[in-house]
Amino acid sequence: MPSVVKINVLTVPTEQREVLEQRFASRAGAVEGSDGFEWFELLRPVEGTDQYLVYTRWRSEEDFQNWMNGSMQAAHQGGGEGGGERPKPAASGSTLWSFEVVQQASPK
Repeated sequence: MPSVVKINVLTVPTEQREVLEQRFASRAGAVEGSDGFEWFELLRPVEGTDQYLVYTRWRSEEDFQNWMNGSMQAAHQGGGEGGGERPKPAASGSTLWSFEVVQQASPK
């Protein structure tokens, strides 16, 4: 059964780039222990776009959905420390792309 790839396309205004990257750095480890998780990359745009790509690869769609409905949802809910307001999102838009891995290669 092929792995599944989820790419979250985040539109990030220039002034929010550092904020977004810091938030991802501070969440390091949040997904790595999830059952079926295979890979994560945060891709910063170099030129011609303001869209970051959040690349994750999963053993199955079911594993991705379990993470979405479990620890990911918990991490994105319930205000900041001390019950304060949640910080404003760094991204102004988000689109999720889904793919199946049909071919892959690694260095020999």
